[in-house]
Amino acid sequence: MKQTRKKRRWGDRKDGRLLRTLDPLSKMSPFIMPNRNGANNLFSDSVEVTEMEHYINRKRKEGLNGFGVMHVIISAYVRTVAQRPGINRFLAGQRVYQRGDLVEVCLAIKKTMAIDAPETVVKIAFAPTDGPEQVHEKIAKVVEESKQAPLESDFDKTAATLAKMPRILMKLAMWFLKLLDYFGRLPASLLAVSPFHGSIFITSMGSLGIPPVYHHLYDFGNIPVFMSFGAKRKTVELRKDGSPFERKYIDLTFNTDERICDGFYYASSIKLFKSLLKNPFKLDTPVDQVVQDID
Repeated sequence: MKQTRKKRRWGDRKDGRLLRTLDPLSKMSPFIMPNRNGANNLFSDSVEVTEMEHYINRKRKEGLNGFGVMHVIISAYVRTVAQRPGINRFLAGQRVYQRGDLVEVCLAIKKTMAIDAPETVVKIAFAPTDGPEQVHEKIAKVVEESKQAPLESDFDKTAATLAKMPRILMKLAMWFLKLLDYFGRLPASLLAVSPFHGSIFITSMGSLGIPPVYHHLYDFGNIPVFMSFGAKRKTVELRKDGSPFERKYIDLTFNTDERICDGFYYASSIKLFKSLLKNPFKLDTPVDQVVQDID
């Protein structure tokens, strides 16, 4: 399915399209709340995973090796963006932009499961029309590349260069980068590797066996949503006849920038996202229409 791309206009950025028809309050909010962590909202939810486990097992039988909870979550979020493009907006230079044709997901990857093992961050770009198979393929490609060059990701190289600077020069360098970012003048090559510019940052606490954290947003960059999910937990519930039975849940936490859309829109988006997690078989139906954001 082809997407309708809007022509780039004056005021747009390399990574987004300026929204020009926002209501006055939405245009004012970046000035009332200039910092991302001063405009964040925290909330949590849980998802019952019976259908998700069935779905994961089926995908593995179909040949998607290693398919798991992370793949379902990313697939569901990409599908949600296709129907609720407002959550793919971001703030930059105290203006609101729509990221447009890509859903850029940032993930922290531990080189090995050891306390002293190095960590890197990868960014994977998905189309709003991507389904679970495309999500699995793109993640597998990034993981394989990370294994082949475990200490040499583009982000690692950029961070290593900055880390060699004296403190005062690093502070000046970061000030200059923020200035360029404010006016939308960061080089495309830096935007491509920056884990601070994207649609969402997702972290899994499940692999560590702990509940999800409430993670802060980054003041540098433009990521508007940070989501964390924990390990599966079991709970005993009662049927209508009073007999007990066991269910499994996954807990989710969200940190969202409230300036990109209103609470009703966020709530509608999270409900859609949660419905896809509860019944991920819906993800096998291709997207018939990608909803376009406002002008």
